[in-house]
Amino acid sequence: MKKFGSGKERSSEKAIRPEALSRPSVSDTAIVCSKSRQKSGNPVKYAAKAVAGVIIDCFTPPEDEHPSNYRKQRSFQQLKSSSVSSGTSDSEKKHGSVRSFSLSTESDLGNGNFTLSQIYKATRNFSPSLRLGQGGFGTVYRGTLDDGTLVAVKRAKRNDHGKHLGTEFQTEIQTLAQVDHLNLVRCYGYLEEKDERILVVEYVPNGTLREQLDCMRGEVLSMAARLDIAIDVAHAITYLHMYTDNPIIHRDIKSSNILLTERCRAKVADFGFARLAADRDSGCTHVSTQVKGTAGYLDPEYLQTYQLTEKSDVYSFGVLLVELVTGRRPIENKRMTKERITFKWAIMKFTEGDARSTLDPKLEATTSNITAVEKILELALICLAPQRKNRPIMLRCAEILWSIRKDFRELSASDTCSLSPSMRRSDSVGEVMLATLVP
Repeated sequence: MKKFGSGKERSSEKAIRPEALSRPSVSDTAIVCSKSRQKSGNPVKYAAKAVAGVIIDCFTPPEDEHPSNYRKQRSFQQLKSSSVSSGTSDSEKKHGSVRSFSLSTESDLGNGNFTLSQIYKATRNFSPSLRLGQGGFGTVYRGTLDDGTLVAVKRAKRNDHGKHLGTEFQTEIQTLAQVDHLNLVRCYGYLEEKDERILVVEYVPNGTLREQLDCMRGEVLSMAARLDIAIDVAHAITYLHMYTDNPIIHRDIKSSNILLTERCRAKVADFGFARLAADRDSGCTHVSTQVKGTAGYLDPEYLQTYQLTEKSDVYSFGVLLVELVTGRRPIENKRMTKERITFKWAIMKFTEGDARSTLDPKLEATTSNITAVEKILELALICLAPQRKNRPIMLRCAEILWSIRKDFRELSASDTCSLSPSMRRSDSVGEVMLATLVP
């Protein structure tokens, strides 16, 4: 099987300021404040904020400044947030109760004023042959626009209420309207017409990370590609946690929600479970909410307390790291008992000094690969700490992964196997700047 992930050098991202991203917030978020925890004078926190303007280019792609216009019939790039009614409580106003919103992301799709008939044409009347998948929100289809542009069309399930979207589908729309990043699936817009509720997003052609790890496309992801993917996902989550106006917790980070481009660029998708993070500047410590997510990736502290924080995403990311190096799913019921929970088995092997045995058997046991596995599992170990206070923030995870990738490239140069083009890519300016934050 041929190795995947040796594409050309990725294009660098241009910087934009966080204040340029004027976004609404996700509705119905219950904030629970800890009175004992007041605004901290932590110098590290303020130092991070001080350099945010310098390092933001690592986490944000160019923003396009074309304002959206309001239409009664909401279309793909013309959603506008309505003002809060006079009857809205002060609490709702503060935390951003959303009724509708604006999406102003420019694309190569013209002005985005598409009709339902054009969507029918693009998907051949939602042909089963173009169906990409199905989830709680509805069904996803591949669509081809008149200019040849490929898109993914999410068609919401019709429910008994007719005019109301399912909660997950509506949450995804609201979240996608707030974000714009190279490593997040791009939203082209939302259409509500007649009894149809449709979300049109970027089409990512190379399937999910889980499919690639299973070699469903006949290719093996190299360790270099796996490191690149881990860093891409870390970038995306860091952006959600730190560089949006209202920090967002994804709540469902997993390999089947990571899509890959033809050049092995990872994009985080599916924001149906996303929630706003707590406002820490006002002393809030967590969001109190019903537990949602995927078995095998769920933060145990969140399960026990119903308290959601950004560290819940960090825990899921730790599970993903183990999945990347082992190639195994988080839960494998057909294996012997001690190996069924993959991360527990992998961490046990790591602590016993036998990280080599956890390496995906599809990869060659080179010095560079084994060393990378050891270092990635070391990072996964702290991400998977039972108590969230002992887990790193996502920015720190990204820094550590850059260091791991740098060492991996140096070791690979001395390995007998040839160095792939993707490994020869020089570190971006943004990575060099962020590396200065490492103590």
